[in-house]
Amino acid sequence: MKLYTYFRSSAAFRVRIALNLKGLAYDAVPVHLARGGGEQHQPGYRALNPAGLVPALEVDGQVLTQSLAIIEYLDETHPQPPLLPGSPADRARIRAIAQAIACDIHPINNLRVLQYLQRELGANDAQKNAWYRHWIEVGLAAVEAMLADDARTGAFCHGDTPTLADCCLVPQVFNARRFDCSLEPYPTITRIAARCESLEAFRKAAPANQPDAE
Repeated sequence: MKLYTYFRSSAAFRVRIALNLKGLAYDAVPVHLARGGGEQHQPGYRALNPAGLVPALEVDGQVLTQSLAIIEYLDETHPQPPLLPGSPADRARIRAIAQAIACDIHPINNLRVLQYLQRELGANDAQKNAWYRHWIEVGLAAVEAMLADDARTGAFCHGDTPTLADCCLVPQVFNARRFDCSLEPYPTITRIAARCESLEAFRKAAPANQPDAE
């Protein structure tokens, strides 16, 4: 398997965690999202992923895109340990937590959105960071309630083993810290993230431990 990745990409971070939890070896191919205007925009990479985003996973002669789709593919083709365990209702809950992060928080705080705010709308650094923190606060407050108010939350987002939800939570917490967002209002999130970060699969996937880390 070949993973097209960027060390600080939340979406690529999710897939790295999933690959590590599954014990799957892969070759990392760095795609620098800032150098030279962004290597993801170059024709060679666009031919692999027309959206010009990371990650992309090249496996068995095909290229898979979108982090949640990739992780579900990995879970279906390598079912142990399961990242979507339990009943249909349990799996729906896990997906809901994951999508609250990957679909509600992350897209409006993604690099290309922040760049658009600055380049096209004239936002300065303070305004860009205020935008980022606002949507972090709105999104993490919702995720905190989803976790704190449900008895199915355990050591991790769902029960006592990592799931798809944890693969999404930890990269978002990393980004919140990177932008100096306070995590004090989110004790359940903070507790779960700390538990995840104690595991080798999560530590190995962390941005600082990637070959392209700056």
